[in-house]
Order: sequence, then structure tokens, then C-alpha cells
Amino acid sequence: MSQDPLQTPVHMLRGCGESRAELLAALGLHTVEDVLFLLPRDVLDLSHVTPVSELNDESIQTVHGTVVDVDGRNLSRGRTLSSVLLESGEDFVRGTWFNQAWVLKRFQHGMQVLFSGKPKRRSGRWEFSHPQIQWLEAGDSEITGAVLPRYRLTEGLRMHELRKIIREAVERYAHHVVDRVPPQVLETAGLPVLEEAIRQLHLPATAEEYETGRKRIIFDDLFEFQLGLALRRREWKRGRSAVRLPVTAKIDSRIRLLFPFKFTEGQNQAVREISEDLASGRAMHRLLQADVGAGKTAIAMYAMLTAVAAGVQTVLMAPTEVLASQHWSTIDEALARSRVTRCLLTGQLTPARRKRVLEDIASGEIQLVVGTQAVIQEDVRFKQLGLAVIDEQHRFGVAQRARFSSTGITPHVLVMTATPIPRSLTLTQFGDLDLTVIRDLPPGRQPVSTSRIRSQKARDKAWDFVRRQLRAGRQAYIVCPRIEEAGTAGANSPDPRELLPFNQPTDQASGSSRPAPGSPETDEPASPGDAGSAERVFAELSAGELKDFRLGLVHGQLDRDRKARAMDAFRNGETQVLVSTTVIEVGVDVPNATLMVIMQADHFGLAQLHQLRGRIGRGRHRSYCLLFSDEGTPEGEQRLAALESTTDGFRIAEVDFELRGPGDVLGTRQHGELPLRVASLVRDREILEETRQIAFDLVRSGKFDASGFGPLREQVLLRFGELMELPHGG
Repeated sequence: MSQDPLQTPVHMLRGCGESRAELLAALGLHTVEDVLFLLPRDVLDLSHVTPVSELNDESIQTVHGTVVDVDGRNLSRGRTLSSVLLESGEDFVRGTWFNQAWVLKRFQHGMQVLFSGKPKRRSGRWEFSHPQIQWLEAGDSEITGAVLPRYRLTEGLRMHELRKIIREAVERYAHHVVDRVPPQVLETAGLPVLEEAIRQLHLPATAEEYETGRKRIIFDDLFEFQLGLALRRREWKRGRSAVRLPVTAKIDSRIRLLFPFKFTEGQNQAVREISEDLASGRAMHRLLQADVGAGKTAIAMYAMLTAVAAGVQTVLMAPTEVLASQHWSTIDEALARSRVTRCLLTGQLTPARRKRVLEDIASGEIQLVVGTQAVIQEDVRFKQLGLAVIDEQHRFGVAQRARFSSTGITPHVLVMTATPIPRSLTLTQFGDLDLTVIRDLPPGRQPVSTSRIRSQKARDKAWDFVRRQLRAGRQAYIVCPRIEEAGTAGANSPDPRELLPFNQPTDQASGSSRPAPGSPETDEPASPGDAGSAERVFAELSAGELKDFRLGLVHGQLDRDRKARAMDAFRNGETQVLVSTTVIEVGVDVPNATLMVIMQADHFGLAQLHQLRGRIGRGRHRSYCLLFSDEGTPEGEQRLAALESTTDGFRIAEVDFELRGPGDVLGTRQHGELPLRVASLVRDREILEETRQIAFDLVRSGKFDASGFGPLREQVLLRFGELMELPHGG
């Protein structure tokens, strides 16, 4: 059997050899196929460079030059002006930036640079204000009029050398690639065949041609992934019968009487969608998204009581002791006068108490369970579990969800998230779930005014404002960042316990999913830095700015009882100020708390800041969030500016995603990135939307089962069959 030409080792390419092959291996390039499908990091378009003598102030233009001067000046009121002077032939052109002193670190004398933007004539010289910048590689400026893809390099490998190797691969091997995407799909998407796309990507005649070739390569990557998700969703709907949980008018009326408020239109729509799933006889597999404070827990309670009314059991699983306890308090209080039997099941129960609870769950005596991961331990057996509600889905994978399945019956599954998820992630990480979104907030929610506090003078005024509010009877949170010990991860590092929503290993040695100390599940002591920051601030405020007020303290190193007492004292108004770490970011509801001061706010992620802010604005008084920070990194400043500018959690989710990317947002770095080869969920969102639509239409209509899709179907199963638990044959 002849070898696949695309598997030819790279050292067989002319101009490569063994030494350069080792350098290519450092880039993950081992075969000709690897080289052909290498995605450039960007493209350098030298076909539209304008000579300085031909510039005008009417349109966006690009100039090329050599850096000859780098200058930074301090202006009045703390502002800065940075400028870079380029020499272009016999002319000079300047780029300027206000309040971006960091930009000067990117320039050195002698660098070859492109400035793009709309220039203005100032003091007899053309000037670009905040231009787009491209740095040229060695030799680029000598190829005038060309469109040059640029690739990531490794030490010892030059750009022109890599381009030569790639050209050799394209010219000798591109005609061997197998195009698995049928012509009708390419026609719908307006894309070229694969061989042509590879040539356009690496050897483009124009920038437009490069973009077309690039889109085709990225399209294939995302299209195969979306087909896998579509097949996974179809398999879930086809193969998993579930008990019917009909909602009659009488049941609906009795459930709604338990709530001291009327549902919003968004909540009513969520009830309709969930009720339709529960009554269908097919297992619900739905993601419920809403902004902070939009009433997700009420909808979860409605669904759970629907299950109880139908005579089956239901469970709500939360990621932390704090959140599980908060859910339990809310549900237990709402059901105080009902006959629903219920319990809280966490890892904190005594052995004797746990034994009794497990017996009552197994016999069906307990109808409704609230808990942490303790509810999916091997010794937990439900008599007939009809509905599982999972809060904070991104901390639990499919392997954990699967344990809810009882013999012969699959429970309905409703997943909730604490804050909105960026759309790109709903189409990938959660792409196999149906989606319900609540966008409106309950009436009476007070807007939260958010301000950044930088200078000492501003801080003095802020503390004076806090004192006035406290004397008026309000309460305040003071939130401290987790300050890591030397050698540990940074403040915004992703949580290593967070899992992809596909099968992932648990404890490899034992198969147990028991969390480690410091995990959200146990709330056991975490890094000493977690407590140290809060305790230090508590001591300073108690003796200083807030010495006349009653302060409480809560952090991750407190035992469960002390933490509960501190929370209860604040909730009951016994303490006026609660100094805490982020343990209060979810599940804490104190309507009289109208103030939040976040210390070193630039140490927090944007979604986390928004979630923290959601703890206030829950009563009838106006609320205020004060972000204490020094001037930080550009990324930190962008986070705080975004939080200050909007209270829309959906918009904040998108900004956070753009700043941090999917790896940090969902914590996938410890468990492997998304199984994508070249696509980026941040960069390629439009292509993602397009592939989603086409893939799901093909699977939903049955067209994907036709023989013409055979090679593509085999490729999808090869890439994602095991990961997504797809049956052979789709």
C-alpha cells in the first residue's frame, strides 16, 4: 500500500533538510500536511503602500518607514504624549499616542514599520494619531507590491526561509489534498475547493484572495466541530426517553403561589420552553442563561416542583458549599408550608446523618435534594430521579452529569450559569444543549452606579461617602482580591477544577471526583494569601476609615460554622460591613447592602467583577460599586472601563471573552484547549455562526446521512466520535 503523499516528512522538501526540519518540529510541523494547513498569523499587504509625498487627509492610507526617533512626554493633569518618527525615503512621518506610554516599549531605532490610518498635516509634517501598526520582518520591505503571509517562527528560522519551504510544499503537494466537503456546501458558503484555498492562503495574489483561502481552512475546522455537536444533540434527543412531567393549569397555579412576586415576561417564556421539554417524553438537555439577579433560581424551583408534582424526585447541584446552602435556604423558606420532603446533601454531613439521608433518598421518601458534588457520589441512589438542575455547568462535565442516570430512565437536565456566557461558547462548549435566555430583570431592581477610584484624594472622598451611607442605615461589602503566594498562579488564573462539557478524567488513581482542599466544593482552606488579604484589610479598616462601625469578616480559610455565622450576622444587620474575598460572589442576597468597595479591582476578571457587583442593587435603595485600583495594565484598565460603562451582563460577557479568550473564561488550559486545529472563537465568530447554521440544518434535515457526505462523516467521527460519545455511523 503506497504511503499518503501528505505524510511525507518535511525534511524531504527542497530547501528544508534535517536541520531546518528540527526547527519546523518545534512549530509542530512534521509532515507536508502540517505545512499545507499551517495558518499564517497575519498578512502583510505591501500592494497599497502610499509614498509620503502622495498622502492626503481624506482617506485611510498606509506608509512604510524606518524608526529614527522615539519620544515620550508628560503633559498636564497626568496625561502623556508618545511619538515615533519614521523616515520614509527623503520624507518623515510621525505617529502619536495620548495616554499610552506603554506603546513606546514596542519600538526600537532601525525597525521597519507600517503605519495605517487617516493622516493629518501638523507643523509641516504628516502625522498619524493612534495608527494601526505592523512591524516588518527582515527582508519584507524589499518585496514591494506583494501580499505576504506571515507565520510564527522559532529561534534560528527566518521568515523568508519558511516561506520558501511552504511554497515548495504547495507547488508539489497541494493537488493531493482530499476535499471532504461536498460541492453544494461550498456553493452555499461561497468557498473555493480545498486545493485552490491552500494556494490562496500561502501564495495570494491579493489580500482578498488570502482572506478567501484563510476562511476555507477555518471553515472546515469549525464545520466538522459543529457537525459533531449536531450529531451529539440528535443522539441525545433520539435515544434518551424520559418520564413525562406535564404541567397542568392547577399545578402551574399552585407553584406560582409559592413566589411573592410575579414572573417577568422572560421568566414566563423560560417556563414555557422548559415545561414543553418536560412534557415531551424525551430527556430535556437545556441551558438556562440570564444576567445576575434575573431570577434563574425561581425558574429552577418551578421546574423542580413540576417534577415533584409528577411523583418523581429532583435534585439541584451547586459547585460550592456556600451556593448550595444559599439555594437550600431559598428553597426551604419558599416551601416552609408545603408538604414537599427535602434535604441538603453536602460533604459536611456527619456519617450517621448522611446514612439516614441516603436511605430516605433511595426509598423515595425525600422528593427534593439540594447539594454539591456529594449528590453524585457512588453511594447516592435515587428511587426515580426525574430532573437534575446543575448550577455553574462549566465546573461539571458530562461524566458527572451521566451519574444522574437511573436504571432505564434518563433524567431531564437543566443547566444554569451564574453569569451570561459569550455566544461563541454557547455555540461550542454548550453547543449540544438547547438554549433559554432571560434578558429582562425583575421590576424594582435598582441600577448600580459604578466608579473607578484611583487617587488618594478620590479614595478619601469615597470612604467619606461610605460612612455617610452606613450612618443612613445601609450596609456595605468590602471585597479583597486573592493575593497568591510566590510561585502560585496569578489572580486571574483559570480554576483547575473547571471541566470541558465533554467526558474528562477525574482522579486518575481512584476514579473519584472528590475535590481537593481549597476547591469550591468543600470550601476547605485555600492559599493563605486568600485570608491574608482580607484579614489585613479588616484590621486596617477596623482601626481606621470604618472604626466607628460594626465589621464582619469572611474568607476561604474560615470553617463552615464561622463562615455561616459571619454571613448570618451581616444578613440580619448585626454587622454593617462585611469584609470578604470572593466567597460572596454568588448566592448571597442582602437587599439592604447597597455599597460595594472592590479593593485592587484590576486583579479580578471582568465576569467576576460583574458577578460581585450583582450582590448589590437588590433592594429599594440606589446602589454604588466603587472600584479601587492603581493604574494597571492596558487589559486591566479595559476591564474596569467596561464595567464602569455598562451593567448589561451579556455585553460584559462578550468583552471579557475578547480580552481573555475561551481558555481563561472556561478554565480549559489545565484540561486541554477546545479540540480545534486552526480556528479561534474570538477571531472567527462570524465563520462560527455560519458553520453552525449549515451543520445543524444538514443534520436536522437528514441530508447529512446521504452517501455524498460519507467521507466528511468519517472525518467527524474520527476527530470527535470518542470525545462527544457519538455512535459509529453518526
